[in-house]
Amino acid sequence: MRPRNRSFWMWAEALDLLQGAEQLQDRFFPLERLQSVPCWEPAVDLYENGEELRLLVALPGVSSRQCEVVLDDAGLVVRGQRPMPSVLQRAAIHRLEIPYGRFERRIPLPPGSYRLHEQFLEDGCLVLALRRLQ
Repeated sequence: MRPRNRSFWMWAEALDLLQGAEQLQDRFFPLERLQSVPCWEPAVDLYENGEELRLLVALPGVSSRQCEVVLDDAGLVVRGQRPMPSVLQRAAIHRLEIPYGRFERRIPLPPGSYRLHEQFLEDGCLVLALRRLQ
């Protein structure tokens, strides 16, 4: 019985130390500063069909209000944020494979000038259609 109590005590001490380390991290490295820097890049498929380019950007869990698309001479930029679901913010995390936070993806385009013709979310993907300018 004594070894079981000792291991419980050691486990409780370890958890207290981890909690103290998290509090120090929160104090010296606030999450707000880190959220301004993109944390991850979404996967992108790019298809060309005649005068149209079609892009599929994998953004499951991201609403249209949470993403921005910018088309310039250097290509296309998709940026935004996938927030952690509010019901999970106080949960104990056992596995975290889906990236959350700010994202940004710069996509170089084939030579030519383009305009954004269509933009919508479908099945967790941002669909973008670009038309080549004549």
